[in-house]
Amino acid sequence: MNVLGISGSMRKNGNTALLVTTILDRVREAGIETEYLTLAGMDIRPCTGCEVCREAKWCATEDDDWGRVAEKMIDCEVLVLGAPTYYYDINGQTKNLIDRTYSLFHDRRLAGRKAVAVAVCADRGGERSLETMEGFLNAHEFSYLGYVCGRGYAPGDVRKDERAMKRARQVADTIVRYLRPED
Repeated sequence: MNVLGISGSMRKNGNTALLVTTILDRVREAGIETEYLTLAGMDIRPCTGCEVCREAKWCATEDDDWGRVAEKMIDCEVLVLGAPTYYYDINGQTKNLIDRTYSLFHDRRLAGRKAVAVAVCADRGGERSLETMEGFLNAHEFSYLGYVCGRGYAPGDVRKDERAMKRARQVADTIVRYLRPED
């Protein structure tokens, strides 16, 4: 798979999902393989700080959905990671996913990929959410292809944010140019 989109929102069809899938749809229209995952309904528990992963090179918590998502992150060329903003930062489910990737950090298993961060907020805090995701991407040595920060509360509201929708299309075009430079 070339491009993996992950919506960290607990709203399966909410604004974060809408922005992530807007990017993926445009990339797919260019003939590039994409896959979409939503963390809604998944069980991704927090990192316990046990440090077993330093030796095991994989998270010791194995009876939840994290491993399946992590494998897809390892296999992708471009990651589009989206998260809603709760209290001026990313939501807990997305943070759990990120924290557990510490187990992949020791051998730099995510390094060398490209990434896009997508944040959605009702009013404020989206920039902070982007900073959190950028910290994750920088720590894992992703190269940054761009970001989208949208505003919306009720499902579908982000469609009214013309700037975010335009930015999502621009970021998708950047991904296409990266993966298909000859076009």
